[in-house]
Amino acid sequence: MISHVSKVGVNVRDQQKALEFFTKTLGFELVTDVPMGKTARWIEVRPPGAQTALALWTPPGLEDRIGTFSCIVFESPDVQKAYEELAEKGVKFTDAPKVQAGGLMGLFVDTDGNSFVLRGPGE
Repeated sequence: MISHVSKVGVNVRDQQKALEFFTKTLGFELVTDVPMGKTARWIEVRPPGAQTALALWTPPGLEDRIGTFSCIVFESPDVQKAYEELAEKGVKFTDAPKVQAGGLMGLFVDTDGNSFVLRGPGE
């Protein structure tokens, strides 16, 4: 039986830039950073204490996926506070949090234009 999601890929153009965004700006922890071939690295980051990691790498031939909707939803117990803190750090929100059928949700982008949902309980 499947127990959990281990890793989710995030297609990035510049691995170092993505690593800095996820660790320094979003506060994720570095899990793995090892050489992978001659020109790439295998980089995994995750929110502190999380079980699922993000792999910051784009497989050859999938470069057209960089800068698209990631289908990744990040959860926060206080979306409004997280939104304000992240916006203050320079994170670009394309949609400020608003109450929707699934809770309070906003949309932000990383340095490559990949978009992510920030979600929490509704009001």
